[in-house]
Amino acid sequence: MSQTEIRSSFFTEEHDALRASIRAFVEKELTPHAEEWEAAGNFPDDVFPKLGKNGFLGLSYPQEVGGQGGDYLSTLVLKEEMARCGSGGLAMAVAVQTDMATPPIHKFGTKEQVDEYLKPAIQGTKIACLGITEPDAGSDVANIQTTGVKDGSDWVINGRKIFITNGCRAHFCTLVVRTDQPSGYNGFSLFLVPTDTPGWQVTRRLDKLGMHSSDTAEIVMEDMRLPAGALLGEEGKGFQQIMWELQGERLVGVAGSIAGAQLTFERCLAYAHERTTFGKPIGKHQVIAHKLATMASEIEAARRLVYDAAWKFNNGAYPVKEISMAKLYGAQVACRVANEAMQIFGGASYMMEVPIQRGWRDSRLIRIGGGTDEVMREIIAKLKGL
Repeated sequence: MSQTEIRSSFFTEEHDALRASIRAFVEKELTPHAEEWEAAGNFPDDVFPKLGKNGFLGLSYPQEVGGQGGDYLSTLVLKEEMARCGSGGLAMAVAVQTDMATPPIHKFGTKEQVDEYLKPAIQGTKIACLGITEPDAGSDVANIQTTGVKDGSDWVINGRKIFITNGCRAHFCTLVVRTDQPSGYNGFSLFLVPTDTPGWQVTRRLDKLGMHSSDTAEIVMEDMRLPAGALLGEEGKGFQQIMWELQGERLVGVAGSIAGAQLTFERCLAYAHERTTFGKPIGKHQVIAHKLATMASEIEAARRLVYDAAWKFNNGAYPVKEISMAKLYGAQVACRVANEAMQIFGGASYMMEVPIQRGWRDSRLIRIGGGTDEVMREIIAKLKGL
């Protein structure tokens, strides 16, 4: 079955039209600037309203909140096509906006919170970030130490967050806070925080191995006072709420990574036809041909895992096992493809002017962010009764 046939079993003609529209936008507005934005260490803020104007930031949100009223597969199409811009950092920053920081607002937020945060996020006029990770709480989300203490009707927040994508430029943050130390998993709550709130401070812009076009921040909150209306959802239910969010984050993250691997594969395939050694194109050497065959097979297998999990998610299931498997396997495939691409391109791949090296650097994050390989294995093992 071809890639087109595989897609047709999951996607409708409307999805195909959406894919063509997003690809045209990416090829015109984003791809030509990838090198410039990577070198600058950021892309312009106006990318968000451009995406919003085209309706791409709210594809799966209902029309009453400013979205396009599409299904979950629509947002999967966006992630696959955004990966083709050639800049993993840009694609990741947009994914934070569409599928990480904002879904909890739609699911748990009040009308006032939807109006103040979700609608402008869908328009691209407000940039969002998600505040989970701390220096001592990455995979161990339950170890979050940022605290929220009631003071009258207000909350006073103190703590530190790190590795926050969009953190330097965000207008608001969906923040995870410990609000009741003795309550264990029931002691966390979510808050919506405008980043101009006194006490919120971006202390560092972090320098990363890859994903150069996205900003990543360290945030410190000192006696940051929030009104009661900043609480998102039910007090004490933040851990369960953010675990729900992480399922969608993992799925779109690996979908984008597999799409990035597909782009890398296509570049390798073209190079295998163009590059000549020992009197013939390198693709005619069995060692290279077999590398490409393995890469294509693994990408297809990973894509099918992603599509299966996405189909179940789209139809109302909560497929934690399938999402965990898709992320575990897909993340490893993305890294293997990138690594093999470096070998196929040889010395040229080690030059910064060749985008293969960027795909290699960018691909590594998916095995860490949103839940490490080790966490995915632990989830799968528990679901198998181990």
